[in-house]
Amino acid sequence: MKKLIFFFSLICWIGMANAQELNCTININSDQIQGSNKQVYNTLKKSLTDFVNNRKWTDLTYASSERIECSMTIIIKKVESDTYTAEIQVQSRRPVFNTNYNTTLFNFKDNSFTFDYKEFDQLEFNENTITSNLTAVIAYYAYIIIGYDMDSFSRLGGTSAFQSAENIVNAAQGANLDGWKAFESTHNRYALISNILDESFKKFRNFFYDYHRLGLDEMSENASNGRARIAEGLPVLRELNRDTPSSMVISTFLDAKNDELINIFSKGTTKEKSDAVEILSDVNPTMSARYEQILK
Repeated sequence: MKKLIFFFSLICWIGMANAQELNCTININSDQIQGSNKQVYNTLKKSLTDFVNNRKWTDLTYASSERIECSMTIIIKKVESDTYTAEIQVQSRRPVFNTNYNTTLFNFKDNSFTFDYKEFDQLEFNENTITSNLTAVIAYYAYIIIGYDMDSFSRLGGTSAFQSAENIVNAAQGANLDGWKAFESTHNRYALISNILDESFKKFRNFFYDYHRLGLDEMSENASNGRARIAEGLPVLRELNRDTPSSMVISTFLDAKNDELINIFSKGTTKEKSDAVEILSDVNPTMSARYEQILK
């Protein structure tokens, strides 16, 4: 009996040790498409869910409880034969230490997503060769999600995942596909990974680690110290924004963090409040009215 218990315990341990990195909810929104075969979207949803969640994206070991919570929502805009024009909204989050709160790490809407798909197609992916724009885009965001999560727990810890995302971008340069090309847009997949891995943005990635590991994760023990650590790093956002206006790294960070920042600094000292409003309004002037809520 003891051997049997040991055997089942070993199986459970192996299952946990080899758990995949992502626990991703895939949604397909086809509300804008009338009179089409809706079953194809259910099949696509299941195939993508299996593709994302059952694949080992890195060589790292994750326990089942450590899988990264994320979501990808594909909004179908147009269908012509087997070609789909869509948008994809990607979001990831992680728990804050010793709390029930989950902080958003990444929140981005990609408006340039076109792919070919026939129901029951096998979803195949090769990091160095683009055979399907569908799997290339999904894999790219899988690596972005993993990279940001790792950066939040370890200083520059997501570099290898980000480099995998960069490999996909490089492989896509020769293809006639939107969203991948340099200088095509300042707000596309190329621009995002280019920012992330740019040497000058290491300051941001270090701030990203400080914000989460030394700021948020410390707030359950000492809210004042955690908030002070976040406040200490805010000038990095202004410095980088002045050097590289409208950079994707800064804009996607604020898209994910605006509400959180307002909540954090609303409880700060008078100086923390005024400094936060000044810096955030300088970096993102379109949101200055909302940042003023910090002072109330």
